[in-house]
Amino acid sequence: MTDIAERPTRTRQSSPAKGSPSKSTDAKLTAPSKLTTRQLASLRGLLEGDRARTGMLIDTVTDEMGAFVSARRDTATDDEHDPEGPTLAFERSQTSAILSQSKQHLAEIAAALTRMDEGRYGLCKTCGNEIALGRLQVRPQAPLCISCAERVR
Repeated sequence: MTDIAERPTRTRQSSPAKGSPSKSTDAKLTAPSKLTTRQLASLRGLLEGDRARTGMLIDTVTDEMGAFVSARRDTATDDEHDPEGPTLAFERSQTSAILSQSKQHLAEIAAALTRMDEGRYGLCKTCGNEIALGRLQVRPQAPLCISCAERVR
């Protein structure tokens, strides 16, 4: 099968199999990240899909924020005695938090795509080691390896 050649090599000291390795295999061994072209394309697709979904969520939440403002104008100004006042304030607070988190997530996605374009994607920003493929598949915008991410907490 053709995808066998796309699998990353586990160690850089591995001796070549019978015959000399192809130029594309040599490039993978000297590249800063062991991610293959196919893996990078798949991860880019995940990032771009997430960027589109997050953008739509931001648009929806922004519309909801506008609806809260309109609803607030249509209700009494006395929150203490208005049964809808606390509910609107709570919903607005929740929506504001979602909007803030979504904007942060969008910035993380943009940073990951920039690292990918610059050839630094898949490398930990703190220690420079590779980020595990499994982590990138679950959280493709991750800038840190698991060890460094645990230390941040």
